Amino acid sequence: MIYKTRSITLKDGRGAILRAPRESDAEEMLEYLRTASGETDFLASYPEELKFTAEGERAYLENNLYSPNTMMLVCEVEGKLAGNCQLDLNRWRKTRHRGQVAIALLKDYWGLGIGTAMFKEMIDKARQEKLEQLELEVIEGNQRAIGLYHKMGFVYTGE
Repeated sequence: MIYKTRSITLKDGRGAILRAPRESDAEEMLEYLRTASGETDFLASYPEELKFTAEGERAYLENNLYSPNTMMLVCEVEGKLAGNCQLDLNRWRKTRHRGQVAIALLKDYWGLGIGTAMFKEMIDKARQEKLEQLELEVIEGNQRAIGLYHKMGFVYTGE
């Protein structure tokens, strides 16, 4: 899905850009993903498990950019990737009313409003797509993320 670039102001007054990732972001995205997964135990993988190549990441970003079922955003602060999020729509008609969201931020950018801004964009797109239910997973103990999810209207449905 195409996403129109948007500027936001962070809680510390700096500007940031929310935009769709580009194929040219592949190498920086890999470094960002490895760094983010090493900064917390609350992401789905450990840095050493991320075996993607720049070529593979480029293809992944290109596929997502043009997919009618996926919207991916990155947040860029002062020219550096600070976070990313993704909305995946279920492609099957029986479950098309549901979608999944995921988010990650580098630790230096926690608490600046990026997560809230990215979630607002995901939720707005979900509404445009007429989704009735957004789903996400969270690892027990991740109070910062749980607080964000509750603030954005998510509720527990299973454990």
